[in-house]
Amino acid sequence: QLKVVESGGGSVQPGGSLNVSCSVFGFHLKDYVIGWFRQAPGKGREGVSCISQDGFGTNYVSSVKGRFTISRDNYRNEVVLQMNMLEPEDIAVYYCAARSFDYRAGVCLASHWYTYWGRGTRVTVSA
Repeated sequence: QLKVVESGGGSVQPGGSLNVSCSVFGFHLKDYVIGWFRQAPGKGREGVSCISQDGFGTNYVSSVKGRFTISRDNYRNEVVLQMNMLEPEDIAVYYCAARSFDYRAGVCLASHWYTYWGRGTRVTVSA
């Protein structure tokens, strides 16, 4: 059974840090581009960051550049989105998605490219 599973998330104060992680089951992480998406209350799904199969290609939405870092360890079956300087605007459910295609920075933040999706993990930022 092919599955994408997110973990981490939680609640932090503004300016705080949090990591969310993604693992896959039923297929090999090394073969897949991974994207992180988020959906804030009352808004549509937004591409946050993505990473190529070898980890050398990454892309970020402008609102998180300099604050978020994506990384992967294929041997540990894990992709981590490290989120620093969190703001109330970052409140959302964060989703991990996977697809086996040639990485292209220009498209990897588009949700329609992805085949497999996790169920999401909630991130809350409040004082």
